[in-house]
Amino acid sequence: MSRRLFPPLLLLGLAMFAAAPVLVAWAPYEATMGLVQKIFYFHVPAAMAMLVSAFVCGIASAIFLFSRRPRADRFAVAAAELAALFGLVVLVTGPLWARKSWGVWWQWDVRLTSSLVLWMVFLAYLLLRRYGGPGSDKLSAGLALFGMANVPFVYWSVNLWRTMHPLTSVIPSLVKSKTLGVDIRGPPLRAGSIRSRRLRRRCDV
Repeated sequence: MSRRLFPPLLLLGLAMFAAAPVLVAWAPYEATMGLVQKIFYFHVPAAMAMLVSAFVCGIASAIFLFSRRPRADRFAVAAAELAALFGLVVLVTGPLWARKSWGVWWQWDVRLTSSLVLWMVFLAYLLLRRYGGPGSDKLSAGLALFGMANVPFVYWSVNLWRTMHPLTSVIPSLVKSKTLGVDIRGPPLRAGSIRSRRLRRRCDV
């Protein structure tokens, strides 16, 4: 199934990757922030991809712990790699946005801190898988469950505490042009996951 899905998803992902800069360039400038506002089109989709990947990693890890299926373990590792990658994008683009929008590079509010912790959890997951030795697969699976449990907290924290981020109710109210980046993240994310699992399967063999 994954071999049949990978080529069309890869082509679709490459097409969207090529089209994304054009669509971002066509998007209208925000009245007060100007060009810097377009960081939003990279920051928010990357954050959503990080949260989705973290959740997928946790689900796959739970399946692996209870069933010992190697395929679930490979799926979890692939998702963890994507969570770490997109988390890095979030933590780089976030301060660039914040400096212009809020006047600071970093603020230790709940969402920022929890997002940093989530990213570090999946870095620890990957390091444990690489250098942990025998039994690291089970230990890292338990760590992934902790990371997955942090996902709802990262998302909902802005509604519980006062932060610099907007409430979650703001996103559905955005105009269509500002949700552009969110709509095109799916196929590249899926293709990346399939490719990562295939490479890991070859390494295991």
